[in-house]
Amino acid sequence: MTIAIKPTASGSTIEQNGSTILTVDSSGNIAIANDLTVTGTFPTSTPDALSTASGSAPSYSARAWVQYHGSNGTVNGNGNVSSVTDNGTGDFTVNFTTAMADTNYSWAIGYAVNLGVGQRNRGFFELENISTGSLRVYQIDSSGNAWDISLTAVQVFR
Repeated sequence: MTIAIKPTASGSTIEQNGSTILTVDSSGNIAIANDLTVTGTFPTSTPDALSTASGSAPSYSARAWVQYHGSNGTVNGNGNVSSVTDNGTGDFTVNFTTAMADTNYSWAIGYAVNLGVGQRNRGFFELENISTGSLRVYQIDSSGNAWDISLTAVQVFR
């Protein structure tokens, strides 16, 4: 038996031995062909279905995340981030690939600085221009000066 999933202009089809057995249109509606029988259930609560957390409280995944180099905005890894714009010393804009639904999202920011063994420094972040398409991050050292931090990580939750 050969099963094939074929994308089409209006959705996708699933074929068995060359015959279409299931069609999914661009709205996600499913049409079953012939005498195909479907058994089982599909979870209706997507966040819970995607979660590996235990317990009864809901779990929410990051809507966007990025790790970038603080001297030039070079992206080391990301999810749903199209780019990081270096606006100047300690001033970066994180641009989302797919915009957030609104600006009521939460964010978390962390950083790493290589100062040597036993040395510590404290930095602060200031956020401005929070929009559905981007988030502007200002990196500030403990003296209040703009600072290009070695490595910055931003996560967005909604």
